Amino acid sequence: MSNFKEISVSEIEKNIFDLIGKDWGLVTVQNGDGCNMMTVSWGGAGIMWNRPVAFTFIRPQRFTYGLLENNDCFTLSFYGEEYKKALNFCGTKSGRDYDKVKECGFTPVYDEVAPYFAEAELVLVCKKMYAQELNEESIISEKIVSPNYSGDDFHKMYISEIIKVLKK
Repeated sequence: MSNFKEISVSEIEKNIFDLIGKDWGLVTVQNGDGCNMMTVSWGGAGIMWNRPVAFTFIRPQRFTYGLLENNDCFTLSFYGEEYKKALNFCGTKSGRDYDKVKECGFTPVYDEVAPYFAEAELVLVCKKMYAQELNEESIISEKIVSPNYSGDDFHKMYISEIIKVLKK
């Protein structure tokens, strides 16, 4: 953690819409003695139950889903443009088939509760508080289901308290 300093959520300077939707981020979770990560480009952050939270959405067929189900904490981390190719790899390849840490050349850092990577610029350490599976019956807009869900592959939503913010 030597290259990072802890800041408050209100000190995050980058726009969360750009970080998640345009720049993308990694959800990283413990996997035995190591870790696994996947790229996220859907999600958000805000206040829920008087706490700073991150909203994360993971499809059940993703390898990371099972790991997230079995861990209380994870990290959301964000990177410079030079890591876009690695983030694309992490979003299109499975941890079942690849050692993504090795393939991307990332350097794991193990926080007290969840791993992240030394190459990140910003890290949100998150603790799960709530989870719910999305379903077709609850989607109000007709324009959402067909372009985003081809079968029974609806995301699970996690609302997680942001317990620490680290900035390079």
